[in-house]
Amino acid sequence: MKRILTLVALLTATMPTARALAHAFLDHAVPAVGSTIPTAPKQVQMFFTQGLEPSFSGATLATPDGQAVATGAAMFDPQNPMEMVLNLPKLAPGHYKLSWHVVSVDTHRTEGSFSFDIQP
Repeated sequence: MKRILTLVALLTATMPTARALAHAFLDHAVPAVGSTIPTAPKQVQMFFTQGLEPSFSGATLATPDGQAVATGAAMFDPQNPMEMVLNLPKLAPGHYKLSWHVVSVDTHRTEGSFSFDIQP
């Protein structure tokens, strides 16, 4: 029995923590995921659960008919490595889909998308 407890203790001590195995996922965004807003935003702010590697992270925006919107590259603030900002051109009312891909500081890649609507 003592051997088993020693083995369990050794294995537990050498296992990486859950935090080290985590990936960066979208925590929240402004405008909010799935929201309907009264006026076109000038930017979309995305906040993730881990720090990001800017060189390997980015986002794209598409119109209601699937056409890409020219936004330029995503921006990253060195003071807040968990935030990605996408500046937007003037957008017409409608439904927009934002797709993101990130590599977190733990080198794991994740991706996802969300939409928001601008009222007419």
